[in-house]
Amino acid sequence: MIELFSGLDAWVLVSLLLALTFVLAFEFINGFHDTANAVATVIYTKAMPPHLAVFFSGVFNFLGVLLGGVGVAYAIVHLLPVELLINVNTGHGLAMVFSLLAAAITWNLGTWYFGIPASSSHTLIGSILGVGLANALINDIPLGDGVNWQKAIDIAMSLVISPMAGFAVAALVLIGLKWWRPLSKMHKTPEQRRKLDDKKHPPFWNRLVLVVSAMGVSFVHGSNDGQKGIGLIMLVLIGIVPAKFVLDLNSTTYQIERTRDATLHMSQFYQRNAATLGEFLALGKAKSSDLPEQFSCNPQQTEPTIAALQSSLQGVTDYHSLSADKRVEVRRYLLCLDDTAKKVGKLPGLEAREKADLEKLRKDLTATTEYAPFWVIVAVALALGLGTMVGWKRVVLTVGEKIGKQGMTYAQGMSAQITAACAIGMANVFALPVSTTHVLSSGVAGTMVANKSGLQGGTVKTILLAWVLTLPTSMGLAAGLFWLASKAIG
Repeated sequence: MIELFSGLDAWVLVSLLLALTFVLAFEFINGFHDTANAVATVIYTKAMPPHLAVFFSGVFNFLGVLLGGVGVAYAIVHLLPVELLINVNTGHGLAMVFSLLAAAITWNLGTWYFGIPASSSHTLIGSILGVGLANALINDIPLGDGVNWQKAIDIAMSLVISPMAGFAVAALVLIGLKWWRPLSKMHKTPEQRRKLDDKKHPPFWNRLVLVVSAMGVSFVHGSNDGQKGIGLIMLVLIGIVPAKFVLDLNSTTYQIERTRDATLHMSQFYQRNAATLGEFLALGKAKSSDLPEQFSCNPQQTEPTIAALQSSLQGVTDYHSLSADKRVEVRRYLLCLDDTAKKVGKLPGLEAREKADLEKLRKDLTATTEYAPFWVIVAVALALGLGTMVGWKRVVLTVGEKIGKQGMTYAQGMSAQITAACAIGMANVFALPVSTTHVLSSGVAGTMVANKSGLQGGTVKTILLAWVLTLPTSMGLAAGLFWLASKAIG
């Protein structure tokens, strides 16, 4: 990590430290904002004392970030169009990062203060979209090109479908439990358990399931939401000190050879499918001299981009041997080839086997650009884990008592938590960012309906309003801040 600070101007160093502080503050807030949802049921049902539940939730959030990989991180990063990612400079990088983080932090703190289970994922994604659209307006770029809309649609679908699935599946799990053990004590609320059985805690097996599922939600929350922080830090590092972070400087010779081989195999892939792709890629027509000085990603420049990349990596066994400008150039080539490959993969006419081959080549191509240093992962894990240990009380009461007209039973808590852990875990497998808040709150609501407890209209309306307003509000706030920042830096 020491090399991060070497050779930087004082103002760049201060800006970098401030930006990193903002990201870690966002993750800290995310910890106590979202993790309240992860421990709400286990605290409300008295399966664990609050201080222990929050502590162990923090530990499992930490482990989730540490072991979760970077797939979701780069799903977030690639919401921004590839043109913005490859042409970002220090000034605009700062404006971009501070604008989206300030917008996200402001909305997160506001909803937390009022005890509303709003989504940090929606907030962050809305902020990124706002910056992308504002950048398009400022630079006279068509709005259709201001954001990676395909990636935005994929993420939006996961954010919309996951709470609907959480509602339905949690309801079905509860119905199954009631059918299996209709007279079980797990169908009591904590209040009923205290009055009728004179017991403070749930029955042993119910308590065990509640604790294990709560820690499972915490782990998958860390691996999903923590990666969003990792993606933000990589945006900061690449935007402010690109020479040191545009490529993984710790890449082995094998990894660099793998990247170089991927470009060769990609060229062969395109030639093999020339009948289908020839016109789209202008195969055999473009030359290396056609590459513009202000580099842009044009599918019709694919052949010269491959040639330029192979030339740049010829004989390279260590990225440290490349100059700072050459590293930025190599990353631009890699991002553009990956962007084109994504577009090619969606074209009609390609066989399923060929699309699968192209997907494998994409993974090899981005092996040294989609990464995160270990210190970044640890820093985010600590921020999220520590944030988990404070500020949980406001949301716990909302989830436990204010969604349904009756208190939550042990069976409802188990159903909602098991559903949330499985749904978020599946999203992690497919590198899709989802909202812990949405999935768990929807699961609780589903169990209330299945239990015929009814829903509290006021609370549900407030939560739905927050869900509806989060995206446009964070987009507008981030766009406005980015516009002001861009004007300030000229």
